[in-house]
Amino acid sequence: MTADRLKQIKMVLLDVDGVLTCGDIIYSDSGEQIKIFNVKDGVGIRLLKEAGLKVGIITGRKAQALHHRCVNLGIDLIFDGVRRTAQTGIGKEAMAFVGDDLPDLPVMKQVGLAVAVNDAHEIIRQTAHITTRAPGGKGAVREISETILKAQGLWDELISRLFDD
Repeated sequence: MTADRLKQIKMVLLDVDGVLTCGDIIYSDSGEQIKIFNVKDGVGIRLLKEAGLKVGIITGRKAQALHHRCVNLGIDLIFDGVRRTAQTGIGKEAMAFVGDDLPDLPVMKQVGLAVAVNDAHEIIRQTAHITTRAPGGKGAVREISETILKAQGLWDELISRLFDD
């Protein structure tokens, strides 16, 4: 059943703190938030986009660091300051959401494929259809990106097209 869910995915929505980052927030002396993002997760996002899947951010927090990262990755679907899925033109059964903590629970219950990072809260892991081996901010997004692309039969052609000489 999970394989069927993976094949239907057309959009991957990601939480930020605890998914794209390890969950730590650093504040500078001036009060600016500093977040650390994983480069391998960024490659996973680029691969999804290159394969024609949409990628979006849905998070309850607002942060300039996130907007800078999204610009870098070409993500223009940013739903910050919200806790539910937004209108995207894609059916919920074709959406995946990657989360890690209790505020992510409502979104996880609304999508076709709920994914928990390895170090997610127990309730989030129990709700998820898939739990990654990698923790948040340490390759979990890359892992689920590869899983989706392989399930849809897109991986080999994509890697060949992008990385073979």
